[in-house]
Amino acid sequence: MTGAFVESLGHRGDGIVRTEAGVLHVPKVLPGERIDLRDGVLVSVLEPSAERVEAFCAHYASCGGCKFQHWQEEPYRAWKRGLLLAALASQGIETDVTPLVDAHGAGRRRVTFHVRQIGGQWRAGFMEQKSHRLTALDSCPVLLPELQSAPQLAASFGPVLGNCDVAITAAANGIDVAIKAERQAVARRQPALMAQFHEQQLLRLSINGDAIASREPPVVMIGGAAVPLPVQSFLQATALGEATLTQLVLADMPKAKHVADLFGGLGTFALPLAGKTRVTSIDSDRDAVAALERAVRTTQGLKPLVAQLRNLFNAPLTFQELKDFDAVVLDPPRAGAETQSRQLAKSRVGHVAYVSCDPQTFARDAAILCEGGYELLKATPVDQFKWTAHLELVAVFRKT
Repeated sequence: MTGAFVESLGHRGDGIVRTEAGVLHVPKVLPGERIDLRDGVLVSVLEPSAERVEAFCAHYASCGGCKFQHWQEEPYRAWKRGLLLAALASQGIETDVTPLVDAHGAGRRRVTFHVRQIGGQWRAGFMEQKSHRLTALDSCPVLLPELQSAPQLAASFGPVLGNCDVAITAAANGIDVAIKAERQAVARRQPALMAQFHEQQLLRLSINGDAIASREPPVVMIGGAAVPLPVQSFLQATALGEATLTQLVLADMPKAKHVADLFGGLGTFALPLAGKTRVTSIDSDRDAVAALERAVRTTQGLKPLVAQLRNLFNAPLTFQELKDFDAVVLDPPRAGAETQSRQLAKSRVGHVAYVSCDPQTFARDAAILCEGGYELLKATPVDQFKWTAHLELVAVFRKT
């Protein structure tokens, strides 16, 4: 289809193109552009937008890792902030939405590569957008400098484990590797895997959730504490992203005798908060809770910090239990915290800081809190996953 018109961008960042066959979602185009399509796939941009720029990555045309390297900075930032504005508007909520905060920093400290055989060689990379074809990478400019050889490291496990997904994390003390593979780390594969472990000077090597080799525990520094990193544990993508979210949570935190950190994970917010006040951190990840407990035992100068194991989706803190807390921090996964928000709405907790990675589920939960008597004072969009459609945010609620 020649001369198709890009009407706008959807919330996932793809261009909306209306055709006789229906609405198409086309990646890596910009509003107002005229494009050439073949079977719904972009062939070329016939009339580029004045906002289009040259991508800085040589793999950008085919790689599905980034979506917006072809867009000027300011309109890209405005669009991304608009994701939060649109989500709030859909719930009829008005508040102060601050400018987008760039939290990319020096680059992402964790990445997962797909490893596949291409032309007889094992290569690592990302899948093309809307495809199962692998774009093999030699490096990735959005990663930290110390992870620029990560594609080669990931690909080196292909001859031993076959098709696999290799997660690589730059911990504070070195490189941690966790692999998901159909092949198991059986005895005949152990010598080759151990050779890779030693050659690459890894901190730890895990296969399908089990650590098969460890030189020393990978750690991350949070609030002055060295927290041991469980295998495949959640970690904010960039160090600056973690620092930015933490600063935003702490900046508006009132004086409180006891704070509940819900969906607390490794203690991203609990540990900095515990420098000033008593904290109870709750999460359903047993390994994360244990790691936080170990960090508390080895860190001096903290106020009482208790880590509890509890599934807040199935068993949220009730409004009666919330009477013990002056403030709450919420940092749920993408699904949000609907059940917990309903209990908060019934509570008398005076302050809620809500950290979200999904504007739409956040807006749903924000509406619940507002209906329960909270005022949404402000929301700050944070761009941790730069050049993608993923958006983080921190919102501040006060009980009226």
